[in-house]
Amino acid sequence: MSGKEVKSALKSAKEAIKNKEFKEALKQCKAVLKLDKKNYNAWVFIGLAASELEQPDQSQSAYKKAVELEPEQLLAWQGLANLYEKTDQWDFKVELPNVYQKLVELYASSDKKKCYEVIKKLTEIYQSDKEYLKLAKVWQQLIQLKKEEAVDKKELLELWQQLTQLLSDCLNEEEQDNEIQQHLISAFENAMVLMDPVPGEKHMKMSTDYVRCLSKLPQEEAKMKEACESMLSHYPSQSYPLEVLGSHYLKTGKILLNMCCFSTFNFSFLALCSLLKAATKNPNCGEYYFLLGQLYWGMGEETRKDRSKAHTHLLKAAKLDPHLGSAFRYLGHYYREIANDRGRARGCYKKAFELDNEDAESGAASVDLSMEQEDMETALATLESVIEKATPGSAKWAWMRRGLYYLKVGEHQQATADLQAALRADPEDWVCWECLGEAYLNRRSFTAALKAFGKAHQLQPSSIYSVYQAAAIKQTLGKFKEAVAEYLQITAQQDYVPALKGLGECQLSLAKSLMEDCRDGGAIDLIQQAIQNLFKAVELRPDLSCLWKLLGDACTAVSTVSPNRAQVLVPAPLAGLDPNSQSHMLNQAQTLKVGERCYAHALKLMSEAPSLWYDLGLNYYRQASLPSPTEGDQNSQSLVLEKAQQCLKKAIMMDSGNHSYWNALGVISMNKGLENYALAQHCFIKSIQVEPNNVVAWTNLGTLYLKKDNIELAHEAFKIAQSLEPLYVNCWIGQALIAERVGSYDTMDLFRHTTELSTHMEGVKGYAYWVCSTLLDKSNRDTELYRYNIVQMNAISAAQVALSKYTERIQSDPEAFIMLGYLNEHLQLKRQALQAYQRAVELLQSTSSTEELAFAVGSYGRALCTSGQWEEAVHAYKSTPLQELSDLAGVALAYCRAGLIPESISAYERALAVASSEKEKAYILTALALLQHRQGNLDSAKTLLFKCSMLKEPISESLLCLCALGLVHGDATLAAAALTELLKQGSASGSVVEQRCLLTCTLLALQGNYSAVQREASRAVHSNPGNPSLWALLSRVVPQYYPRKANGGAMAGHVACLSSMTQGKRALLYSGVNQLASGRHSGEDRHRNALKTLQRAVLLCPDDPAAWAGLMAACHTENTSCYLSGSAPCRQGMEKILMSVRPLAQTLEGWVLQQAVTGLVMGGQLEEAEALCSQVLNVSPEHPAVMLALRQVQCQRLLVANGGTVLPDSVMEQLNNTVMMNPTNLGAWHWLAEVYRSQGLLVQAVMAYRQSLQLASQLGLHSSQVTSLLRLALLALGPCMADVPGNDWKDLVLEATTEVLKLGSFPMALLFQALLQYVTKMAARETRRLLERLVYVSSQDFPVTVVQVASWYLLRHLHAKNDDELINVLLERAKMNRDQRLLKFHSLLASSSS
Repeated sequence: MSGKEVKSALKSAKEAIKNKEFKEALKQCKAVLKLDKKNYNAWVFIGLAASELEQPDQSQSAYKKAVELEPEQLLAWQGLANLYEKTDQWDFKVELPNVYQKLVELYASSDKKKCYEVIKKLTEIYQSDKEYLKLAKVWQQLIQLKKEEAVDKKELLELWQQLTQLLSDCLNEEEQDNEIQQHLISAFENAMVLMDPVPGEKHMKMSTDYVRCLSKLPQEEAKMKEACESMLSHYPSQSYPLEVLGSHYLKTGKILLNMCCFSTFNFSFLALCSLLKAATKNPNCGEYYFLLGQLYWGMGEETRKDRSKAHTHLLKAAKLDPHLGSAFRYLGHYYREIANDRGRARGCYKKAFELDNEDAESGAASVDLSMEQEDMETALATLESVIEKATPGSAKWAWMRRGLYYLKVGEHQQATADLQAALRADPEDWVCWECLGEAYLNRRSFTAALKAFGKAHQLQPSSIYSVYQAAAIKQTLGKFKEAVAEYLQITAQQDYVPALKGLGECQLSLAKSLMEDCRDGGAIDLIQQAIQNLFKAVELRPDLSCLWKLLGDACTAVSTVSPNRAQVLVPAPLAGLDPNSQSHMLNQAQTLKVGERCYAHALKLMSEAPSLWYDLGLNYYRQASLPSPTEGDQNSQSLVLEKAQQCLKKAIMMDSGNHSYWNALGVISMNKGLENYALAQHCFIKSIQVEPNNVVAWTNLGTLYLKKDNIELAHEAFKIAQSLEPLYVNCWIGQALIAERVGSYDTMDLFRHTTELSTHMEGVKGYAYWVCSTLLDKSNRDTELYRYNIVQMNAISAAQVALSKYTERIQSDPEAFIMLGYLNEHLQLKRQALQAYQRAVELLQSTSSTEELAFAVGSYGRALCTSGQWEEAVHAYKSTPLQELSDLAGVALAYCRAGLIPESISAYERALAVASSEKEKAYILTALALLQHRQGNLDSAKTLLFKCSMLKEPISESLLCLCALGLVHGDATLAAAALTELLKQGSASGSVVEQRCLLTCTLLALQGNYSAVQREASRAVHSNPGNPSLWALLSRVVPQYYPRKANGGAMAGHVACLSSMTQGKRALLYSGVNQLASGRHSGEDRHRNALKTLQRAVLLCPDDPAAWAGLMAACHTENTSCYLSGSAPCRQGMEKILMSVRPLAQTLEGWVLQQAVTGLVMGGQLEEAEALCSQVLNVSPEHPAVMLALRQVQCQRLLVANGGTVLPDSVMEQLNNTVMMNPTNLGAWHWLAEVYRSQGLLVQAVMAYRQSLQLASQLGLHSSQVTSLLRLALLALGPCMADVPGNDWKDLVLEATTEVLKLGSFPMALLFQALLQYVTKMAARETRRLLERLVYVSSQDFPVTVVQVASWYLLRHLHAKNDDELINVLLERAKMNRDQRLLKFHSLLASSSS
């Protein structure tokens, strides 16, 4: 489309718009835009057409596109303005002022008339949106344009006056903008300058408006005074300026009330002068007299009381203007505060409020006085009339007062609603929040009350009341710890008696909860704190009976704990000591006496309170229940019991309808010293009659019947108590005692249930007794009853925990300590068992019970043995009669562990004479056999063990010892026979399975059947997959006897680690050793490798030398892999670091040194290695292992220095002698053989390898045998490959590899045989078969190196045979395995043959 066509299309579009064919216009414009997307007119026409087609969004987009193209062109802006004006969309209305502003800029230079029109439109928008600052700026822009046109003075004055009217509304806004205020003042000032004539009516009106404006701007005080003075100078008869000045001085005087008196007086005087002048000029204006009265009222107490001043002027203002409500309000203030005339004050307030319903102060005062005069109807009517008219968020005073009224009369729901409405008006009123909290609290909405008081405290942190109420609520809810924290927050500020009382109550409640859990030490601390706080409250308010009562409760609470725990620090005045002295430590009896005195003091204040007599009676009862060592003390206890009885009778006389009083009297009457069972029965029955649902009285009645041997009635009473309260533990204890007495099977179950309900001393001891009795009976282990009561119910742990609490509370019961020691032994708590038995012995030594003492001492000796204190155990056992089998066996064991073997044998022989059953004799004979073996009497040990097996009741332990004896002494026949008999004894479980598996594996290893060792361990794991010990055993044997399965061994160790934390520590080490055996280093797997695994093993067991040795080997492996790959080792200097590890260096000193030296040698640090050896030799000069390491390093240095030349015979002899000093060091023999080989002394090398092979066989080291044989085969293979004549070396290769294959399937041995066949008969079919067996394997157990070497020789064999088909097969496999070296080797062979 050409330029002419564009113009034509635009002309057509314009014609179409003119003819209102808007769709056609759109079509023409779009055609234009296809060629020229930046055509301004086309976009404007699209905007206009779319607007007419009622497509506002498209129209807006088009106009905006045109504006972007030509921002200074009018058409698009006009179109946008028209679109926004006629379209009722909020986003368009928001953007319209911006469009008008742009039009003002564009019209200002072209069309002033249209510019004025747009400014007026813009002004209307800003005025409606209350954007006064923008309005001021655009109006001043209008005035500036008018000035440029040189309009007359009158038109400019009108414009400035209009601006003052437009901006005056901003003075009513809450948040005023200082810039807007300055624009307003500027408008008034410009208008005043243009005003003419002066003085004149219009000028006076403008001056009045200006003064009014300035009076509303506190920061413009100077201009306000200047304007008032100017107005007074022009219009002296006008009082308004004086009124404004007076009001200003009055307000300023109130603000400065807290400043100096002179300054306040000056302002008050100025205000007074101004108001007096105004009143003189206008004597009939009531407002001036009100302001005078208000001024006098604010000037102080003297002018308030002077009737001729405040009262007279206020009264005159009320007479002159009966509709002036504020005058009546101040008159109400006068009558209420000065004249003390409540009736007149109420009338004035009522009148003021009737005149002005918005006067909250008058309305509130009127309602308050009505309520004070108990005219509730009038007050409520006033409040309801205000509330009916009130809008949401207003009339706070009315809502609050009606809410307080409802709170007072108990209508808490309505009070809550009204106070919430008050808070909507003022959410920051902390007093209202406190009132709302009270309303919530009274209707038991504790959570809401907490939030309300919390908000009040947040708004007013200094308010103690809100914190106190929050603490009291938390105390009610049982959150005592949180309540204590808040009470302490109050008492830290001041000694507030309610807070001290609440703090003492909370601490006492916490102490009681701790005592229920037998945590007596913490309970005593809390009781002590409670006494301190309550005594502080008593000192402040000694007239409050409740405080003395709480002090008595706190002192009486110590009766629950053990006497030696009840040591309480009591203030000296409370303890009856010198008030000036410090607090005094009292024992249990003394503290109870203090409690008695506190109750007595409370009774002096309130002698008719039956609850105090009840508390005093219980205190006397607690005193009587204390231990009484002498007869005189017992008589005094009877007197105290009688006092307790009299107190309870007094309480019942005052209030016979309280069931607790009757029940307490019954308990006291039953007590030893009174034992009035008839009275006790009467009291319990009366208690039940008063309160039928009385579980405590029913339980006590059942206890009375049980004590009198009336089982049926006791059972019935306990049953009723259980039905009333199933969680009450005492009735269950009663049923358990009945079951025990009649011999029921449910006894133990009932006692266990009592311990589950709560910790009660009687129930705990009963349950512990039944658990120990069941454990002592060895014949019931396989019964269903034992499995349920002991195993499933976790009885031992439960009884031990409960009995620990019992002995913490009752420390004088030797039976309990014996049972606790027995349970601790079962739980392997050796130290705790020892302490329990020791305490039992100490308690029984002061009694005459010799049998119990002997039993306790025997148990104590057993605990000493268990904890390894053998000599002390011997001493303990010797103090017993040594007549019981357990004591004789125990002392024999103690003798044995103490190293006194003859005495131990003698003791066991005495025990054998005492033994009654065949099984006991078998165990003793086994022990004797072990002692004989320890003394070196092998035949005697065998005889005794054979004797055991001949008894009628043979035991598996004797067969186990016999098998172990055979294994230790290399007697495979004896071990096999004993193991066969052991396996005949049936299926085993637990640790027995592991023992049998270990013995079987050891026997197989002893017989040389190494591959069967792994199979046996695997079979045991398959049979018992849930036994982590077997998994650990499998992981342990694999690297030693079947290293080909090292990956499986690592996985077995991983399973053991996951299954058991105990086994996992060792299993982690075994897993790492397996990974070492399989060569798994970080180069192969960064996350799962030997180094990572062994690092974890060291972290778990830092004191295990084996773990450190494994870590050292892993580091050595990592460095070796780096050397082989040609990269620098990552861990340099590790040798010296690992040598400094104490567990490792002390246990495996020679091995560690060898590892360190080897690492240094591999790193080429020969001088450092030699220095290390020399350093160790300086400390241990006769250390053969260190000498060997030194010679190895020196030899290596000689070979390196001489370029591999022949070593002198003297040096070789010296090396041979050094190795002979370490005859059991296999590595030394291997190293010597390698030195011989390097010197060409192959025969001597063979002899060295044979020596190492013989040594490995003697030591039973399977892997070392394999290593020696393979090294020997490799040594012999060298001459064979070099075509050395003779068959000796070939025979040696065959001999060595055949022996290796007898020990297991080893790929390296197969490779050596294949290479020997290749050397002897390269073209033979057997050669290809042997090599293919190594190359084409599916198993991943064959090392990659073995496969690659076999592939190279197979390729050479096939090239020699020209077998292209098999060559292609081999090459395809190489490509599949990415064996680039083989492919390159093929290329070399192919090129050489061509």
